[in-house]
Amino acid sequence: MLTPDISSSEQGKAIRIVVAGGGTGGHLFPGIAVAQGFMSKNPGNRVVFISSGNDFEKSALSRAGFELLTIPVSGIKGRGIKNQFGAMMNLPKGLTTAMGHLKRFKPDLVISVGSYSAGPVAVGAWLLGIKTVLHEQNILPGITNRIVSRFARRIYLSFEGKDAGMNPEKIRFSGNPVRSEFFDDKSVGEDDVQHDGDIEKRFTVLIVGGSQGAHSINLAVAEALTHIREKDRFRFVHQTGKNDEVKIREAYENAGIKNVVRPFFDDMGNRYRNADLLICRSGATTVAEITAMGKASILIPYPFAADNHQVLNAQALDDAGAAEMVLEQHLNGSLLARRIEHYAAHPEILVDMENVARKFGRPDAAMFIVNDCYQLLETCH
Repeated sequence: MLTPDISSSEQGKAIRIVVAGGGTGGHLFPGIAVAQGFMSKNPGNRVVFISSGNDFEKSALSRAGFELLTIPVSGIKGRGIKNQFGAMMNLPKGLTTAMGHLKRFKPDLVISVGSYSAGPVAVGAWLLGIKTVLHEQNILPGITNRIVSRFARRIYLSFEGKDAGMNPEKIRFSGNPVRSEFFDDKSVGEDDVQHDGDIEKRFTVLIVGGSQGAHSINLAVAEALTHIREKDRFRFVHQTGKNDEVKIREAYENAGIKNVVRPFFDDMGNRYRNADLLICRSGATTVAEITAMGKASILIPYPFAADNHQVLNAQALDDAGAAEMVLEQHLNGSLLARRIEHYAAHPEILVDMENVARKFGRPDAAMFIVNDCYQLLETCH
C-alpha cells in the first residue's frame, strides 16, 4: 500500500471528472469532498455526478453546486426476489444510459465512490477506455467497489492496512474525504441566536443520525430529556430526519430545553463546530468528519451495518479514548442522560477526547486523491 505525494499545490491543467455513485451521505459526501478538491485545484475543472438521482442526491448536489446526471438503476441486495429480478433486468438500460452520458461528457477520469449506481458507470467507463479509480469509505469494501477494483487504475482506502484482497500495487491510503464546509470558519446560523444571549453558556449537544435520521437514537434522546436535571444548562441541536421531526420537537417543548430541531441541516460544518458533544452513528463518513474536526462524541453504531463496520469504527475510537461507544442494545434514555451530564460536568475529559480524535483525522484526504489522480493522468499520457 502506497501513500500518494500530495506536496504539489500547483494548479493542474483543466480536466473533466465524473463521480459515480452516491445514494446515501456515506457515499455521496466523500464524493462531494473530492469534487470540491478538484475545483480548488483548478476552477476550470468540470465535475459531474452520475447516479440514480434520488431526492437526497438531488438536494445535496444542488446545494454543493454540482450537476447530476441520472441513470435507471436500483439496488439488488436485500430487496426480495421480485425486486431483485426487476433490478437485474434494468441493468442493461442503466449501462446504456451511463455510456451515453460518458460519451457526451468525455471525462478524463471516472471516480467510483460506491453504491449500486456506480457499477454501470464504472463498467461503461472501462468499455469506453476511460481511466477509472475508486474510493472505498468503509473498512470492508462493498460489492460494487470490489468489482470495480478489478479494472480501476487506483484504489483509495479510508483505512490503512485494509486491502480486502485488492491489488496492493493499486492501493493508496488516502483517508476519507471531508467536505470543505467543515473547515470554513463561518458565523453561527440565525436560528442559533438565543434571545437571552446565553448561547455560549449552555452545553451544546448535537444529535445526528445520518442523512435520514436514526429513529432509535431519536427515541432515546426524547426519553433522556425527561431525566436531565439542570435543564437550563443545556442546548440541543437535533437532526431528526423527516419522519420524527414533529414528535421530537414536541419532546423538547415538553421538557423545556433549548433546542434547534430540523429534519436535515444544510450547514453541518457549523453544527459540528458549535457543539460540545456529538451523539451519532459511526459510519465511515461521520467518523471522518468527527476526527477531522477533533470533536468528542458518543457513538451508537447502526447494528445492521454491512460486515458490522460501524461497530469496528466506533470500537477503534473508543479503545483509543477518542469517543465513547454505546451499543444500541444497551441504549436507553436514562443511560444517555447520565452520559451527557457526566461530560458536561467534566470538560477536561472532552478536551482529552478531542485531542485524541484529531490524531485519527485526515483533513487532507480529498487533496490526497486529487493530486494523485493528476499524477495518474500525467503518467498515462
